[in-house]
Parts: sequence; C-alpha cells; structure tokens
Amino acid sequence: MAIYKIFPNKDTTLYSLNPDTNAGLDPILEIYNRTSYTDPIFISAAEVARTLIAFDSAEIADVLNTTVSNSQWQANLRVFNANTKGITTNTTLYIYPLAQDWTNGLGKSDYSPALEDGASWTWATFNGGTRWTTASFGAYITASFQSSNPGGGVWYTGSASGLKYEVTQSFSTRSTKDIDSNITDIVKSWYSSSIANYGVILKWSSSIEYNQSGSIEPDMSLFSVDTHTIYPPQLEFRWNDYTFNTGSSGLTFITSSQIVATFPNNKGFFEKDSIEKFRLDVRPQYPDRTFQTSSFYIQNYYLPTASYYAVKDLDTNEFVIDFDTTYTKLSADDQGNYFKIYMNGLEPERYYKFLIKTLINGETLVLDDNYYFKVING
Repeated sequence: MAIYKIFPNKDTTLYSLNPDTNAGLDPILEIYNRTSYTDPIFISAAEVARTLIAFDSAEIADVLNTTVSNSQWQANLRVFNANTKGITTNTTLYIYPLAQDWTNGLGKSDYSPALEDGASWTWATFNGGTRWTTASFGAYITASFQSSNPGGGVWYTGSASGLKYEVTQSFSTRSTKDIDSNITDIVKSWYSSSIANYGVILKWSSSIEYNQSGSIEPDMSLFSVDTHTIYPPQLEFRWNDYTFNTGSSGLTFITSSQIVATFPNNKGFFEKDSIEKFRLDVRPQYPDRTFQTSSFYIQNYYLPTASYYAVKDLDTNEFVIDFDTTYTKLSADDQGNYFKIYMNGLEPERYYKFLIKTLINGETLVLDDNYYFKVING
C-alpha cells in the first residue's frame, strides 16, 4: 500500500476585520466567524477569517507521473487542529479551488505595524497591487463578501467534466477537529489543466459567515506550513499497490495468535527522500515440538491477508500514518510480507515506530514491539 505526502508552497489567512493585513508567515491558519460588540450602542457585527493553501503544480505532476502506480488514486487535504472552539452541532466547512493567483507575503497576524506585502482580504497580491475579483466572474467562478468590504478570495464552484469543485467536511461537538478531506476531483482538475492551480480556500458555510448571533461562532485555528511542530498541512496521495504473489514460496500462513515479528532490514536511520521497502519476519512465539533438520527460528511465515501497518511519532505518540484497510495493507512475495514507506512525508530528525495490526483466528492483534527508526537530513 502507498501513501505519499507533499507540503504547501504557500498558505495564509484572510481577515475581514483587517482587510489589508498579510499573514503569510504566521504559524497558525484561521477559519472563523466572530461576533464583536465594539459599537457604542452595542450593535453586533461579525468578522470572518478564511484560509488559503496552495501546493506546487510541478510537484503534483511529478507524484502522479512518476510515483503513483495505480490510476485509482485519491488525494486528501490534511490540516491539523491547533485549537478549535464554538462548534456545538454539525458545522460544515467548505473547500473550493481558488480561481485567482495570490502572493504568500511575509506578514504575521500580530505584526504591528501590519505588513501588507502579500494576499489579504482586499488584495490578491499586495496592498496597491491586484485586488480579488469582485464582479464579471467567469464560468463556474464565484465569491462571497459584504459590499462594504469586498474581497476574501474568489473560487470555482459547481462541477465540470464530471469533477466536483465543492468539497465539504462536517464537524460536531465531539468529532476530531483535524481536516481530512478528499479533494481528488480538484487535484484531477489541476492535473488535467482544466482549471489553473491556485490552491484552495477553506471557509465556513454562507449560513455561518457574517452571522451576528453570538451562538454561531465556530473558530478554528490550524497549523500552517510555517509551524515549528510536526503538523504542517499536507496533500496526501493514497493508492492501492497491494500485491500478494507468493510464487513458488514454501512459506505458510501463521495460525497462532502468539507470534514474534521482526524487521530484518530496519537499519534504524533513513534519508528523508528515500523510499524504503520494509520486510517482516514472522514466526510463532511457542512453536510446536517437531523433528526437523533446520532451525525453527529461521523459518518465516505469512501474516493473514487482513494485516496492516501504521506509523507513529515517538515523542507525541500520534499516528502520522494510521491503519487503513485499503491503503496500508501488507503485501507479500515469495520471501514474506513487506510494505513501502516514502520518507519524504515524515519530518526529518525525529524518531518514529511501526505498528502492525493483523487478524488471526478472529482475534485482532496489534504488534508494538519497539520497531523504531529515525528519518535524517543526510
């Protein structure tokens, strides 16, 4: 199975309250509807924040042309929660492909004086440069703004050639607040050049934005590409490269739920741009007593076909690649089980560990036996 990640070449937040301010180097991205009461007669007014994220077209093309080995691939936008509040019931986030190019800029939301050298609510490039389009939209293109404060991006909506431009993800009070949305149709549109790749915009639904009710204030803070954590946004390509071709192997499937599993080719340190094929040696922990001419401890077995791998960050104990019944299934050849890891999707100079999940005789086992490794810069 295969998972390959690329990271943004730019991202920023647009703030309706500060329409000229750029936040291109801020470590936090924001999506919110906030109600403020600054008017002297206490008339409420809503302020809105939207997030822009873009990935390099050449990098996307390179992944699809040279790395992905299956036409049935999927591309998910993953953005990780730093802090979220104000979500009480089903709250829908919308993701659209942007219809206008923009500049990252060097500002942060808390700079004083504010920098205005990149995209902001009013400007797509910089203060005094190119504004966001607010009229005479092309086919499938729209925007949403208050007439007194135009801007906030411009994007494609609807669908064309069977590909949908609108992606949604709903959140509730107790759901995870990480964004993990299938944007395959958007990426296919970029890849085919049916629309230009200017990235995506993330915003709340139109029923939430500008709503002046104090009870409707979803406020999501997310880690940007400039974060100092291990959680930058990602475009995660997933495809099924599963094979189970044992050839003329004499290996058999293990039937005992008490097993020992090792990674014989885990050398412990791997270059950040390498592609590694990890092999798994498996045997029963307590073998049956038999008469044989070779050592039992060099005999390998296959895990059942319902077996999967995952990768955790060792410091945070969080999954960076979670178990997936389609995309992290263990393959096999005449030597045993194996899987591939694309190290570019892991933060360098950090330690990780493998976990293996398998189903044997109706019993689900998770093998977690200090299978550690480190990704290095080289």
